[in-house]
Amino acid sequence: MKLYHQSYPSDLLEDRDEGSIPVLILPGLFGSTTNWRGFAKALSSDWPVIVLDQRNHGRSPHAETHSYHDLASDLLGFLDAHGIEKIKLCGHSMGGKASMVFSLLHSERIDQLAVLDIAPVSYSHTHAPYLEAMIDLDLSSIASRAEADKVLSEVITDTATRLFLLQSLVGNAGNFEWRLNLRTLLEEMPKILSFPEMSMSSDVSALFLSGEVSDYVGPEHYRVVKERFPKASFEQIPEAGHWLHAEQPQAVLAALVNFFKKDKNYD
Repeated sequence: MKLYHQSYPSDLLEDRDEGSIPVLILPGLFGSTTNWRGFAKALSSDWPVIVLDQRNHGRSPHAETHSYHDLASDLLGFLDAHGIEKIKLCGHSMGGKASMVFSLLHSERIDQLAVLDIAPVSYSHTHAPYLEAMIDLDLSSIASRAEADKVLSEVITDTATRLFLLQSLVGNAGNFEWRLNLRTLLEEMPKILSFPEMSMSSDVSALFLSGEVSDYVGPEHYRVVKERFPKASFEQIPEAGHWLHAEQPQAVLAALVNFFKKDKNYD
């Protein structure tokens, strides 16, 4: 699968320093390269950065399945296609789980791993109501994004959440479409919420960065993280929830820069 990407600098993959190790970012559920543009630009002052649209998201192709092994396989294909041997991998939420699975399967391709506000466990909450509301939205009758926002507000009451989801609605009156593959994501939601059964561990250097007021990662998860990633360290971002990189971008950026600079090869 040929994944859509954005690079910083923009010609990174065409004119890449073979000795450099880029940071590759995997966004979370409903996220895309668009949501990470500002953050990636800031991070690129220290390292080359690549952001991917994962399958069924953004400008990447749609598929009938959406397992973490699928996402890991897609990432491996991207790296091989572009001749990238090793990366610093950073994933948020669903992207964090995909990053963990990739690191467990292909640790030789990972220089360092940063996981943002997610643990290798199953979660009980679900985003199915969001997907159902978007599927039920009659795009043929929508004249504007503002109208779509009004209709969705009947089910999705949080304004910030709606605006985030509406970033994936493109087009104009009579020609709107979702870049998200809504039906596959809804059908595969149990897989997205879970973590695959895997017996292996990875000795990559890993940072698990969480939001102080998020309920996704807590001390109760540290043991299972350490079982999978014995070299993991933990850090919390004050006054941040699950969307820590959007709520406290400077603090998250500083934490990542500090972690990545621990690389013995960093000059």
